Amino acid sequence: MIVKNKMKKILVTGGTGFIGSHTVVELQQNGCEVIIVDNLFNSSADVLEKIGIITGIIPAFEQFDLADPAPTAGFFSRHSDIDGIIHFAAFKAVGESMSKPLGYYRNNVGSLLNIHEGMKKNGIRDIVFSSSCTVYGQPDILPVTETAPIKPAWSPYGNTKQMCEDILRFTTASLPVRAIALRYFNPIGAHDSALIGELPLGVPNNLVPFITQTAIGLRQCLKVFGNDYDTTDGTAIRDYIHVVDIARAHVVAIERMMDEKGKSPLEVFNLGTGKGFTVLEIIQSFERVSGVKLNYEIVDRRPGDVEKVWADTSLANTELGWKAEKEIDEMMLSAWKWEKALSSNRVNGK
Repeated sequence: MIVKNKMKKILVTGGTGFIGSHTVVELQQNGCEVIIVDNLFNSSADVLEKIGIITGIIPAFEQFDLADPAPTAGFFSRHSDIDGIIHFAAFKAVGESMSKPLGYYRNNVGSLLNIHEGMKKNGIRDIVFSSSCTVYGQPDILPVTETAPIKPAWSPYGNTKQMCEDILRFTTASLPVRAIALRYFNPIGAHDSALIGELPLGVPNNLVPFITQTAIGLRQCLKVFGNDYDTTDGTAIRDYIHVVDIARAHVVAIERMMDEKGKSPLEVFNLGTGKGFTVLEIIQSFERVSGVKLNYEIVDRRPGDVEKVWADTSLANTELGWKAEKEIDEMMLSAWKWEKALSSNRVNGK
């Protein structure tokens, strides 16, 4: 529980997005005041009402681009009472970053720099950064630990996460700023209420929403990128983790800093289940819980994808006191319930 003597005011950037919206729910349910900044590039303001239905509170919201210095500076001038920041706002598609690298660098790195200027101006100490397992590239040893060497990135997206972690490393060493970087693996699933979940605008870049959209009839066929990897069935392996488990870790992380429990100015933790599943195993899990036979085809590998990666989560388990709770079938079922709720809303014109 974060609240001690007064309600903490937390800025959540990208808070109408997939992980951000679930984190806002957890923060509000833990007694925090939340203000969201989002440019709605890949999300919708409708999420605010859904958060309000779940928690009883519609969070404060401002729409602008954090990569733009002027509105970001103006925001921090108006909100000098922010206690901490959870920074999600970023472009996040590996494949897209290969074709649009400059946009990824400008957005992902620029937004963090502008936020740091605001933190410096207002004396805000604590920031939780949304990092990614992509910083590891293809690890030499699995499961991968936080001490694994950071290799050259396989994509501009992964490189922006590496660069942002470097920015945090140097700023926390020279400024009165503390940070926790949460390197999470593959977030999937949806809230139990089926009111919020992963809703990419346009064609999904991630596996699970493409699976559910194919099953519901929005997509004709799911493409499986590569079946010649060195894995049990030839398809790539990832560590899939439920979005609510990830959201809860962000609450624990911001609480850790505010309670002065951190052991260094910058701490890094893996967020995963510690289990790897192939793409075909994910498809099989979905078919098992949904009863729907999925239409998919094997195509060539996708540039920027690593072969296999899953987490060693022992540091997060012991230091943060956090552990992923949901199993893969439960994750896939929640994603399917969310997709069906979306379909029902479309039919009813909502």
